[in-house]
Amino acid sequence: MADYVVIDDVDGLAAAATRLASGHGPVAVDVERASGFRYSQRAYLIQVFRRGAGVFLFDPPPIGDFTALQQAIGEAEWVLHAASQDLPSLRELDLDPMTMFDTELAARLLGHERVGLGAVVEDTLGITLAKAHSASDWSTRPLPQAWLEYAALDVEHLVDVRDALVAELAEQGKTEFAAEEFQAVLEREPKPTRGEPWRRLSGLHTVRGRKSLAVARSLWTAREEYAREQDVAPGRLVPDRALVAAVLADPKSKQELAALKEFIGRASRTQLDRWWAAIEAGRASPEPPLERGTGGESLPPPRAWTDRNPEADARLKAARPVVEERAAELAMPTENLLTPELLRRLAWSPPTPVTAASVANALESLGARAWQIDQTAQLIADAFVESVQAPSEASEARS
Repeated sequence: MADYVVIDDVDGLAAAATRLASGHGPVAVDVERASGFRYSQRAYLIQVFRRGAGVFLFDPPPIGDFTALQQAIGEAEWVLHAASQDLPSLRELDLDPMTMFDTELAARLLGHERVGLGAVVEDTLGITLAKAHSASDWSTRPLPQAWLEYAALDVEHLVDVRDALVAELAEQGKTEFAAEEFQAVLEREPKPTRGEPWRRLSGLHTVRGRKSLAVARSLWTAREEYAREQDVAPGRLVPDRALVAAVLADPKSKQELAALKEFIGRASRTQLDRWWAAIEAGRASPEPPLERGTGGESLPPPRAWTDRNPEADARLKAARPVVEERAAELAMPTENLLTPELLRRLAWSPPTPVTAASVANALESLGARAWQIDQTAQLIADAFVESVQAPSEASEARS
């Protein structure tokens, strides 16, 4: 096993950047975070490979400023796997690709059954990668050599994988599809913060009553603030199920809370005053939350459409199979041809009149890419029109 060295200072970064600048072709980049261990999604290791330069492993926290690396890569294409997961962490460090190739997204468009990095490497190159450390705590220092080898291999083969997928895309006539998808990933705005994030608390559905929900909200908020302060994943302090158990138990005192065996977690007793204060604050809340969230712009679940909006239900049931059939013809998952949410929104509020052009405009306003619109607009328009005609024809036949 090679002895990998982690670069952890600006001088080391500068030397590596010089070598990377003298390399050639695309640059493979990967990020290791400490999800499940830390509150933040910051990068704790960045791996970079370029032909003619080699593999470099960087320790982001002590380096801080990655300007030299950004300049060294310049306008070269970045190669990432599941780029949408890594781009936020990279952009925190002002590392931002101008162009990129996403090997996971390419594999999806090509209809590969398995799209994890190890599977794509194996399917394209016949090389098996061990994935033993993918869920490790990458904030650990020093990082073990076995972990570093795993991390290095994540980028060492990525450019070769990219070349194989480029050829596949060309063979299937999907080169432009992929280019539009990659650009969309680069340009995608971060998702807005959820209006009531505490409602994602696992097990919250068992809590009844607005006052109890206020306690759940208060406990979640207290845990979130402490987790952010300590940079620890919230669930490692007190699991969701423990917070919900505390709400359901409705303890009458701090001592009762401490005696609750279901209230577990490494901070459940060391921060007992914090949790009891949160419970009291929730009980005293002048504005307890509604039993159900506001939902924002979310649509009702399709199973409720028959009663709520039967015309929309008919449109969705007519269009969904034809979109799925087109995806099958293109040998790709339906969600990559057209996100189900877009089709639902279109079926719920269609343009007037329904034509291929009006559907295309509506899809574009919803964020669909040009290639997706080309492949689906006419099919959806025809299906919507038929969904209206079918009940009318059935009614005429009965009369």
